[in-house]
Amino acid sequence: MSHSDAELVETNATPASEIAGQGSGAEWLSRYSSSLMGVFGTPQRVLVRGAGCLVWDADGKEYLDLLGGIAVNAMGHAHPFVTSVIASQLATLGHVSNFFTSPTQIALAEKLLALVKAPAGSKVFFANSGTEANEAAFKLARRNSDGKRSKIIALEGAFHGRTMGALALTAKEAYRTPFEPLPGGVVHIPFGDIEALRAAVDDTTAAVFLEPIQGEAGVRPLSTEYLQAAREATTAAGALLILDEVQTGIGRTGKWLASEDAGIVPDAITLAKGLGGGFPVGALITFGEATSSLLSAGQHGTTFGGNPVATAAALATLHAIESQGVLENARTVGAFLRKGLADVDGVTEVRGVGLLIGFDLDADVAPAVVQAGLDAGFIVNSPGPRTIRLAPPLILSTEQAGRFLAALPALLQTAKESQ
Repeated sequence: MSHSDAELVETNATPASEIAGQGSGAEWLSRYSSSLMGVFGTPQRVLVRGAGCLVWDADGKEYLDLLGGIAVNAMGHAHPFVTSVIASQLATLGHVSNFFTSPTQIALAEKLLALVKAPAGSKVFFANSGTEANEAAFKLARRNSDGKRSKIIALEGAFHGRTMGALALTAKEAYRTPFEPLPGGVVHIPFGDIEALRAAVDDTTAAVFLEPIQGEAGVRPLSTEYLQAAREATTAAGALLILDEVQTGIGRTGKWLASEDAGIVPDAITLAKGLGGGFPVGALITFGEATSSLLSAGQHGTTFGGNPVATAAALATLHAIESQGVLENARTVGAFLRKGLADVDGVTEVRGVGLLIGFDLDADVAPAVVQAGLDAGFIVNSPGPRTIRLAPPLILSTEQAGRFLAALPALLQTAKESQ
């Protein structure tokens, strides 16, 4: 570094801690409303620091994070190994464009292919997010055409992203309608209905897109029988079976993939969220030579996808999950939470696997429960008026889960009294 560069860093760099200390939460939110687009509404809090499963806001209040950035922070906040690998890689080589590759990109592709037990000829495409991975999968589906395959099947309740192709796969009308016309050929069929699936898949079908567990719809798992029927129907019709494991993959369910127990080999899967442990990275994995050859040179691309820092972050996250018993922890703590939730008065149903959990309430008070939780120091999510979703860091302890279970009856009571 030259003398002038060093001088510039010394005089102009502002540490994040100094920025965070420049105002209260209310002051930051006022600045937010005058500078950022309102596509997310008003943020619930201004968060400034995290450690493990805890975060702190600009006013110093502590929260137990039971949402994990919506299933993103697999190893919690500021994991020392993951952050050190990211810093080291950025200090070595940050970005090279897709004209070049890097050892971390190649090593991550090899690691993912091994983890998902992909057959020979399988390949990986790296993106920056789940919606981008699903855009690549949408284009893959379009390429599975012999001139007559134009239909792509998704499920009612599906959420595959908000960019135009991924939005066409997403079922929620409130997301879709303002941006129509969307890419055509997508049909949505009833969730979990095997006969409806078999009736819909024919020789005009290019692909079927499925989430093994629908997260945004309230944590709704597809049965093993449904996934197996989808594999049978698509194979018979020459269609692709594409599994969106953006939210369910990378240990979220206590296994690398939520679809593992179904014993099927899909044609492609998409990953993101927990893959980078908080750093943006997504992936499309194609299974076998036939599917992997559908997208050829020049037919898709990305500037930032698979950059050295993102792939180093993912490698570090996968190493930490493997070396620290995280999959077993997700299974154990998830089972503890689900059992405890089932015993809470006012909870009518509990769904999910591992640390992706949804539970229904006996009244339309879920948004009020979210607010009561924040006031009490818990971060949860309400994907529906009667549903609460939990997707905490996979390192959540039984003690931390127990704290939430102990507090939940009071949160439900506060929520009902506020209505």
